[in-house]
Amino acid sequence: MTEFGFPFRIDSAGRTADAAEDAHVRQLVEQLLFTEPGERVNRPDFGGGLRRLLFAANSPEVASATEYLVQGALQRFLGDRIQIEAVKVKNIQEKLEVTVQYRLLRTQERRVERFSQAI
Repeated sequence: MTEFGFPFRIDSAGRTADAAEDAHVRQLVEQLLFTEPGERVNRPDFGGGLRRLLFAANSPEVASATEYLVQGALQRFLGDRIQIEAVKVKNIQEKLEVTVQYRLLRTQERRVERFSQAI
């Protein structure tokens, strides 16, 4: 089964580029993490809101709260595709790094993905 690729583009055959399910789910997680709530017109509550944390204080409390919020957003918007096993958030100098461990519900394949956003 294939899904639209992210970012949306045209492939070499002149058709809409697609992605396999595991790649598509990774792309969905990335979109959720780095979309700000209110950014999408028809889904104003969609988003993980990580960009606003780029300039937040670097402390264990902020990291813990962020992990909780990210895990909640992942469960809410992608809970029908993945089972979240762990979320780790690090604010390392000029970048924010998020590690998400999850299991694809359809295939039971375990994945660990790292995402980062530079300031």
